[in-house]
Amino acid sequence: MAACRWELLPHGADIGVRGVGRTKAEAFEQAAVALTAVITEPASVSPHECVEISCAADDDELLLVNWLNALVYEMATRKMLFGRYEVRIEGSQLFGKAWGEAIDENRHELGVEVKGATCTELKVARDPDGGWTAQCVVDV
Repeated sequence: MAACRWELLPHGADIGVRGVGRTKAEAFEQAAVALTAVITEPASVSPHECVEISCAADDDELLLVNWLNALVYEMATRKMLFGRYEVRIEGSQLFGKAWGEAIDENRHELGVEVKGATCTELKVARDPDGGWTAQCVVDV
């Protein structure tokens, strides 16, 4: 089974984010790290503050979109970046925690602003090796 990881995928003017994990929750966590990587280097974000986030959806794909969009909202309204995530999925409900800090333009090399997650190339699926992949394109 593949190790947990995140990837950025080229997609025209936008950027695809992909998370891979041993579980669906880990794949969602890694997709969130990829989301952060669009904005800044995730390792540069100190986990000073924890924000709890919950969302729900009728299927796994929309749950991923709702999760990523909730993170975009929290980052924008709190003027924070998150670098570490924890996700628990129970049926159609997601309970997440995001650790981060206030944006510091002197320390965080900022890339592009993410406007939101989309349904383009949206996929949440079990891989042949038993792991999970969670991906979509984010609007930048």
